[in-house]
Amino acid sequence: MARRTGLWSVALLIAMVAPALAHHSFAVYDHTRTVTLSGTVTRFQWTNPHGFIEMDVTQSDGTVKHYSVELTSINMMQRVGWRSNMIKAGDKVRVVMAPLLSGDPVGLGLEVVLADGKTMSLPVPAIGSFKRTDTQE
Repeated sequence: MARRTGLWSVALLIAMVAPALAHHSFAVYDHTRTVTLSGTVTRFQWTNPHGFIEMDVTQSDGTVKHYSVELTSINMMQRVGWRSNMIKAGDKVRVVMAPLLSGDPVGLGLEVVLADGKTMSLPVPAIGSFKRTDTQE
């Protein structure tokens, strides 16, 4: 009977952990190319489980397109020097991101050039699996 209870406990633990592991997958992002955005920050979200940079990018035809750039966890970002006050609404930034496979204006941030010119990398797990390209938006 104890063995059966132990097996159920392990099964329950696996069922609880599986969704958390799935959440942290970057499979929805294009690993074959990157897009570089230059624009104005509308909001910097220093939140769990991931930070976000919301930004407006002026297109070649003069229209403005809004992008949402997912970052890694703030805990991981802090470990490599990020701080909650590094980016503010109105800042001009350049972001290198892996775009969403669906084509929506969303991406996974890989690198950010701040308003003061400082380049900040993001601690993305398996960052080497994202092929860097010269696509500008």
